[in-house]
Amino acid sequence: MPLSLRRGTVTAIVEEVDGLARIEVDGEACVAYPGLTGPVELGDDVLVNVQARDLGLGSGGFDVLHANLTRGLGLGAAQGAHVMTLPYTPIQAAVRFVEEDGALAESLDGMPVVCCSLHSQVVPAAAGVGEGVRVAYVQLAGGALPVSLSDSVRALKERGLVETAIAAGACVGGDVQAVGVASALAWSAARGFDVAICSIGPGIVGTASPLGHGGLAAADAANAASALEGSPVLAVRVSERDARERHRGVSHHTQAVLELAIGRRTVAWPAGLEAPDWLQEREEVDVSGWQDACEGLPLEHMGRGRADDPWFFASAFAAGNLARGKLG
Repeated sequence: MPLSLRRGTVTAIVEEVDGLARIEVDGEACVAYPGLTGPVELGDDVLVNVQARDLGLGSGGFDVLHANLTRGLGLGAAQGAHVMTLPYTPIQAAVRFVEEDGALAESLDGMPVVCCSLHSQVVPAAAGVGEGVRVAYVQLAGGALPVSLSDSVRALKERGLVETAIAAGACVGGDVQAVGVASALAWSAARGFDVAICSIGPGIVGTASPLGHGGLAAADAANAASALEGSPVLAVRVSERDARERHRGVSHHTQAVLELAIGRRTVAWPAGLEAPDWLQEREEVDVSGWQDACEGLPLEHMGRGRADDPWFFASAFAAGNLARGKLG
């Protein structure tokens, strides 16, 4: 499992946003995480991981800055941090975990938890929950690990549809860090959040097999929420336009999540769309206002937008809307 590293020079700073820098190294697109590797400037001498681009991995096919040899050496740990995230890897770093700083709720006391199998479901799900509700976003391993890579989460925070982003497990770079999904949910409940939305980060680990995909993190979230006396709501992955048969209609990812989510849960389904015969366990939700609720928010899945594959986004909106309906 070797790393594919090369040395280069930063030739452009394209964009700098919270926790993320989009740059070019010798003219090639690259992302950097200043919180891990330090600040980056034009002319810096850097090491970049080029393996994803060499393999042509679609949306993940860009370089990632591995080390900044000019200004990223000798960096100290964050104040008060002593527990490692990504431990025993070349990029281990100490962070402060929420479990160290206060009590966790013993029960979610019915708090709705929206469980998404894809990051592209997060925006319509949050729009379904709507305004005036305190929402915590929990990022789980199964796609991109850095929370800061998500433009969607930034847009939701700017709109006020998400208040706090939690990096759980192997994920990094959230507003706060939690050891796992259970403690992330318990921390959210202890601090008065009304709803949690759980998802993997952008992209997905996929092997075209029923159990070999990152979307199964939705089952982990549902089981944790159920065990902690929350109200898990599963967002169904639906598509009319996906070229792959396994994802057309209701994806096999959703089937796998339902088989592994063994606790109490609710499956949200958009009213007006015919459901497959095997999906008897569902609660239909009126999604007639989903387009207006998502206006101005980034909606994209595999290069398809709201007009290309509307039921994909409407089904995720249904999960958020159903979660809001469960609030007292």
